Amino acid sequence: MSDAILRSFNQLKTQLESQPLEIRFKGYDPFDGLNSPVIRRSFLNSSRLIKLAWLQLFKRSPFNCRKLVGIPKRLNAQALALFLIGYCKLYLKAANDEYLASIHWLAEALRDECIPGYSGACWGYPFDWQARSFYLPEGTPLIIPTAYATEALYAAHKITNNNEDLDMAISASEFVRHDLNRIGTDSGFTFSYSPLDHSVVYNASLMGTKILAQAYHATNEHALLHEASQSVYQVIRRQREDGSWTYGEADHHQWIDNFHTGYNLQCLSDYQQLTKDDSVQEHIEEGFVYYLGHFFHQDGRPKYFDDKTYPIDVNNTAQLVLTLDALNKWNDNKELLYRILDYTINQMQSGQGWFYYQRNKFYTNKIPYLRWTQAWMFNALATFLTHE
Repeated sequence: MSDAILRSFNQLKTQLESQPLEIRFKGYDPFDGLNSPVIRRSFLNSSRLIKLAWLQLFKRSPFNCRKLVGIPKRLNAQALALFLIGYCKLYLKAANDEYLASIHWLAEALRDECIPGYSGACWGYPFDWQARSFYLPEGTPLIIPTAYATEALYAAHKITNNNEDLDMAISASEFVRHDLNRIGTDSGFTFSYSPLDHSVVYNASLMGTKILAQAYHATNEHALLHEASQSVYQVIRRQREDGSWTYGEADHHQWIDNFHTGYNLQCLSDYQQLTKDDSVQEHIEEGFVYYLGHFFHQDGRPKYFDDKTYPIDVNNTAQLVLTLDALNKWNDNKELLYRILDYTINQMQSGQGWFYYQRNKFYTNKIPYLRWTQAWMFNALATFLTHE
């Protein structure tokens, strides 16, 4: 089985690296529908409901009509970060000049994507984003891509010793502390998704916590530890008795899904390792029991929600690999991991090496999104190869 996974990774890597460097890391995204000039330059852009519907149309359609409506392939900071993390893992496993060249290129590209004008380094998505609760125009920094960019720059610095990467990664903590909104009190609060909203999304807040913990680990500045602990305990208080978390606090955020649960567990584990705060261990264990018990079928299919299988999404497989790695649960769960990877490779990877977006009950969306599928699986399979 390890050989099959290695072949799968080599197919993906070969397909990726066969493209010229200037377009290699550009791609489409499930949420880039609002980049179309058809809606950007018309009266349609003034309606929240129309923008929501337009975005969902492109997200859910198995037919990629983006060229027809003028949506270009773009660099995405989160995709760059995930590929960079993956190449750093490969280099640490087997150092070679090709991996190192990719690390240098990706780190520079990621630094170039940093959004200016805020208290610290921060990144966003290359598209407008209409959510049910708020609207975020392109150029708005978001905590999720910022967290992955920060993790990637720390990883690159360990290999290249480029202090620009380290300084930028540390400065992201200032963005979290001074630009994100805080929901709660001094004794406990969550971070907002962006400087423009006040939503409570638990995995997003924990990404902010992780950035503070990373900066504390690098600088030993105790104010960072204090704020990280205040934010982590607020999310812990929202953990349900069965060990789960809903996606967020709002009435329309009351679902429980696979990969966001994995994000929560990975962030809590990273916080614990960076700060040596063992008081979160019990909550990690309770969450992990729920995670394994509710999100994976024995036949290898990852479930999307705790009470519903479809859509089967590659992101859930990738996050399982990263969660087991972060929580040091690899050896105890190898049988499950092999089944999930076997299913994903056989059912969700094309003969050319690209991974599909989602498999629904009656059809498969085969659009090879760069950030959502290729970058996640590249990082996950690189992580697998460090273990096997």
